[in-house]
Amino acid sequence: MSALVRMRLAGFLRTGRALAPLLAGLITLGTLYGGGRAQPAEAYGVSAVVLFPVLAWQTKILLDVEPDVQRRLAQVTVGVARERLAGLLAAAVAALVTVAVALLFPWLVGGVSGPVDPGDRSIPVGLALGLWAHVLVVPAAVALGALASRASVGGAGYGVAVLALGGVGAVVFGLTGSVAPWLAPPIMAAARTTAGDAAGLTLLGLSGWALAWSAAVVGGYLWRRRAQG
Repeated sequence: MSALVRMRLAGFLRTGRALAPLLAGLITLGTLYGGGRAQPAEAYGVSAVVLFPVLAWQTKILLDVEPDVQRRLAQVTVGVARERLAGLLAAAVAALVTVAVALLFPWLVGGVSGPVDPGDRSIPVGLALGLWAHVLVVPAAVALGALASRASVGGAGYGVAVLALGGVGAVVFGLTGSVAPWLAPPIMAAARTTAGDAAGLTLLGLSGWALAWSAAVVGGYLWRRRAQG
């Protein structure tokens, strides 16, 4: 299965499809950090929110690169379950690389503030919270992108609709006072947490929420794959 993961990542890179989401992410982050410096925790919290639709789109592109016939041959070779898992793993690896770029980017453009004094602990704490917020986004974005992929929904128009509804819904249902916050992954709640007091129990709860939401969406993706054949 690892060979299939490498093959899908290689196809994603060699075809040049990786450039579009990467450039979109860099432009978005450049606009975000162009407004001035901020503390790492706050800056990274917002960065994770804006990166969510980019990572979902990146996942869809990666899964759509492989021709349908080649995907069916992979199912025969490694089995249906491993073929689908290999796609999700390849998308997760690509997402983590993009996250690494997003974490480094603000330091290159001067978008975050440094320590005020040698004893200032805001930087390491902010980095830890920022890393947590970005890693929290990865499974949810991969799940949404997989659900929007051609193998799941069939037509390109349906895939775009799923991405748009998922991206907008994550923000709308994630607002404070939302009537149905469970319909969205907790990316907005995570951003608010990084900007305020982040208690360990809160971080654990949001992590569990993100994993449960992602598992539900992946379940929908697998069901759609079964229905598509």
